Amino acid sequence: QVQLVESGGGLVQPGGSLRLSCVASGIIFSIYDMGWFRQAPGKQRELVARISTGGSTIYADSVKGRFTISRDNAENTVYLQMNSLKPEDTAVYYCNTPYVQFTWGQGTQVTVSS
Repeated sequence: QVQLVESGGGLVQPGGSLRLSCVASGIIFSIYDMGWFRQAPGKQRELVARISTGGSTIYADSVKGRFTISRDNAENTVYLQMNSLKPEDTAVYYCNTPYVQFTWGQGTQVTVSS
């Protein structure tokens, strides 16, 4: 059974940083492109970053230059380093494949506020 477990969220002031982690189990992690999504209150879930099996990355314009996605296939983990955080980054963050092939995890809440 596939399980995605996100962690690392929290409350941070504008301009601050957080590093999110997502551990995947029940899959051969290395063969999947992975992505980070977020869902803000009252908004649709959106894909903000993705990383291919080969390490190529793509970012949404809203996070480009501030967020960095990476992966560790040995640890079945995908990371999202978030710098220069803004209040509009407040959301629940989830990982999944970019094509949403697996059941969503519980997500991790990121709140950017002074």
